[in-house]
Amino acid sequence: MSEKRFGLFGRALRLLALAVGAALLLSVLSVLAMRWFNPWTSAFMVEARVASWFDSDPGTWTLQQSWRNYSEISSQLPLAVVASEDQLFPEHHGFDLRQIRKAYDDAQRGKRARGASTISQQVAKNLFLWNGHSWVRKGMEAWFTLLIEGFWPKRRILEVYLNVAEFGRGIYGAEAAAQVFFRKPAARLTRDEAARLAAVLPNPLLLRVDRPSRYVQRRQQEIAVQMAALGGTSYLAGL
Repeated sequence: MSEKRFGLFGRALRLLALAVGAALLLSVLSVLAMRWFNPWTSAFMVEARVASWFDSDPGTWTLQQSWRNYSEISSQLPLAVVASEDQLFPEHHGFDLRQIRKAYDDAQRGKRARGASTISQQVAKNLFLWNGHSWVRKGMEAWFTLLIEGFWPKRRILEVYLNVAEFGRGIYGAEAAAQVFFRKPAARLTRDEAARLAAVLPNPLLLRVDRPSRYVQRRQQEIAVQMAALGGTSYLAGL
């Protein structure tokens, strides 16, 4: 390699290193700021809005979201999503290694893949990433999950999740879901209503809160049982 080409190569490496360093610093500052400042949107919301421009669905896509602080949401809903999706949430540091191992074993046996994402991981991908399955995306998800767990208390993680999770087409967050589906504020959600909302979270565009299938009804009952098994709302009282 000539000296000139070596110099260009070295300069390109320095620029790449600077770009990566800047991106890492920006990600750290963004996550740190969101410990105190509520995100005004999320990557998933932006993606859904852009996708609606090319959607064949005749219904107009509209964003419905009203931020509510943790104390303004019925304590039944955070318990329901934890019971449904991440029962070790108060204890782990962002990753449920037991569920990851189960998912890996199932994949090795050719079984249907099971979800192993924690609530912290879901917050990371909802806020900062895009739908899809790739090693690059999984690596970025892990990075943002570590930042979120490092900078935010558990209560803040749940608060953000309950405000950015999608419960139906264009319906994001506990308040919008409570108003649309139950005609009441999120603060007044009952145990069964919270369990039904949690039951659709794996696929809120296919599973319906307002027209629950037998599967959703069964999941709702299972989640309600798990909520009681965890000890009720006292399970998250220490967050």
